[in-house]
Amino acid sequence: MVAQPGTAKIEPDPRVSTVPAAGFVASIDAASGQIVEQIPATAPETVPGLMAGAREAQKSWAGKSVRQRCTYLRKIRDAIYVHRQEVTAAISLETGKPHVEAVFAELLLALDSADFLARQAPERLRSEAVPHHNIGVKAKSGSLHFQPFGVLAIISPWNYPFSIPMAQILPALVAGNAVLLKPSELTPRVGDVIGKIIAAAGVPSGLVQVLQGGGALGAAIIEANPDKVFFTGSVSTGKRIAEACARRLIPTSLELGGKDAMLVLADADLEIASSAAVWGGFMNCGQTCISVERIYVEEPIAQPFIERCVEKAGKLRLGPPSDRDAEIGPMIRATQLEKVEEQLRDAVTQGAQIAAGGKRRSDLGPTFFEPTVVTNVDQSMQLMREETFGPVIAIRPVKSADEALALANDSEFALSASIWTGDAAKARTIAQQIRAGSVMINDVASYYGITEAPHGGSRSSGWGRSHSRFGLLEMVQVKYVDVDLLPRTPKSWWFGYNENVAAAADRFVDFLFAPRWTRRMAALASTRGALGTVFRRHRI
Repeated sequence: MVAQPGTAKIEPDPRVSTVPAAGFVASIDAASGQIVEQIPATAPETVPGLMAGAREAQKSWAGKSVRQRCTYLRKIRDAIYVHRQEVTAAISLETGKPHVEAVFAELLLALDSADFLARQAPERLRSEAVPHHNIGVKAKSGSLHFQPFGVLAIISPWNYPFSIPMAQILPALVAGNAVLLKPSELTPRVGDVIGKIIAAAGVPSGLVQVLQGGGALGAAIIEANPDKVFFTGSVSTGKRIAEACARRLIPTSLELGGKDAMLVLADADLEIASSAAVWGGFMNCGQTCISVERIYVEEPIAQPFIERCVEKAGKLRLGPPSDRDAEIGPMIRATQLEKVEEQLRDAVTQGAQIAAGGKRRSDLGPTFFEPTVVTNVDQSMQLMREETFGPVIAIRPVKSADEALALANDSEFALSASIWTGDAAKARTIAQQIRAGSVMINDVASYYGITEAPHGGSRSSGWGRSHSRFGLLEMVQVKYVDVDLLPRTPKSWWFGYNENVAAAADRFVDFLFAPRWTRRMAALASTRGALGTVFRRHRI
């Protein structure tokens, strides 16, 4: 079946204002497109003052022990639980995602992150000794210390407006930092709920501030010189943030999306793999950085796999979050829907076939779009190269696992991927060759809900990690401290160079690294005689 995606322009309801009043940010019902609340915006010119307040709050916060900070993480966890209905309602309202996804992908992850960090941070942030292997520095004692950056800026996205910022706020706090959070201007109500939770937990005033606004506010935050910036969003915006931070030498952590590949080998379980493809591609209406977007399936099973995906996509129920039976909600905005349609038009023009879906559901609301399965695709299409961020999966048959691997790696993105096969050993071998920050074998995307698992990528997917101990270490500066155990002894490498010192230095290198032990022992013997001269020489 070939279908041209719908092209009707979405028109706003003339009875409903879609423009917030001056000085406010609009909270919009994603399903209807209507403004349901106007939330005060943060004026960009006030940011320097807010930054000063954060720096003042951070000074005393950094003086608390890690265990004392963990007490506040538990209070935040408990506050999230108390406000859980408000959290999930705000998420579903502004993003359109079903309640089930608001619970599993957002609420639970935030609760578990707080619990995980409260348990793990004291051990992970404890100072640790650094053993020295080189005999030349055995008279020194080294240690590593993990110190807060200061004030961190978190610029968070709309697709997971609660779990993503909370997974950064929590480790930032336990590491001793203050936070300026700018939620997406598309999800300001969720940002307000985060602020309410922080206040309910009794977090010291000024330590976590929620700043509401758009791009101008984000620019003002960077101009206020935070000590590190965490951004999750599009590649284009990420590049602008990286450039702005680079001019000020502000370190960054960027998670910029993906074009995740699913490799289905001939021995995969077709029922399980096809169900995973449908869920992995259409959860959150496909608006997930680790959504399945490209599927490479070995030819012997390609047709039955496609048939199963088409059948299962057609059974999904679309509807607003108020419909608890709905599995697919609306897209966030008309602009995002139009981007998906543009990719589909480009693919169809080049010969792709829409095997399922591909149309708007205007009867449900302005931004509902059918789950779409596309076949007969090739690697040159926008659909296979650019992030779609919508309810579309594209399936391409391949001759072998090697071809699937090569095509999976033929992407500017390197965030996540999955492999489906009955041969676990083969899957592990392939996983090591896929360019991605994470690879799942016989599952998809769910690693994001494992707090011990790091999340992040490379190339156009950005840099840095969230979650796990690596996400915690993104929040600290590592300091090395060295104590000399012979403080009254002058060092042989200090000034006072002469011929004897040069000869002793050469012998010392021989003693440590000569390939033959006989030469090492000879060097040791001759070095002993030279050492007295070295230590008796005149020093500056």
